[in-house]
Amino acid sequence: MGVFFAFIFLLGLTVSNDRRLTDIRSRSYEDWVVDSIGLFFQGILIPLLQVTVVYQLYQFLLPGDRGSLALHPLAAFCLSFVLVDYLYYWNHRLLHLGWFWRIHMVHHTMTKMHVLSTSRNTLWTSFLIVYLWIHALFIYLLLDPSWYIAGITLSSALDLWRHSSIAFPKGSWIEHCLSSVLILPQDHAWHHASGGDRGNYGANLKLWDRLHGTYYECDRLPKSFGVKTKLTLTQKLIWPF
Repeated sequence: MGVFFAFIFLLGLTVSNDRRLTDIRSRSYEDWVVDSIGLFFQGILIPLLQVTVVYQLYQFLLPGDRGSLALHPLAAFCLSFVLVDYLYYWNHRLLHLGWFWRIHMVHHTMTKMHVLSTSRNTLWTSFLIVYLWIHALFIYLLLDPSWYIAGITLSSALDLWRHSSIAFPKGSWIEHCLSSVLILPQDHAWHHASGGDRGNYGANLKLWDRLHGTYYECDRLPKSFGVKTKLTLTQKLIWPF
């Protein structure tokens, strides 16, 4: 529910700005279809699969381990927000290599950073993202998964914000505080810049990119976004099949 309100809040901020509202009005029919299906998959279908099919799979594979992991609330939150974030960093880097790039490329066809395009992907790319499998596992294992779920909620809200064009004023105290820790929209904008891969693979924390030498910093936004493809609407949904 928190993620839904974050989406509505960011969408509200988007349409309240004339330039961003113009960007929405100029979106193509194809953009609306691909992004709407992506939001449905990652916002509704994948969470449902996590708490039903994948959760049941762990009940079958680990029948005696349900609720066996008792963690302090802060540790459970960090497990989700920090450790799983590190796993995602490597998962994301893998999606930029070789054959995997062919399917992740669809996510990079957005030509403007936009909250509506957060979940742009092929129909089955989500099944290769670590979140689908790891979240259900820890929710199954944890005695009290509520703080772990709070970490998931915050990560998802930050994912929406990271893909938007909404940012705190440059040089403001809040921007200064957050920029030292979190991947901000400007950081992720360079990940989506045209002209080649510039790193910034992290989801929540800048730590991982800095640790592994993949962090790219610039005090301005890219001039253009996205990769050019000749994929049709259908191909963007089922590529590479």
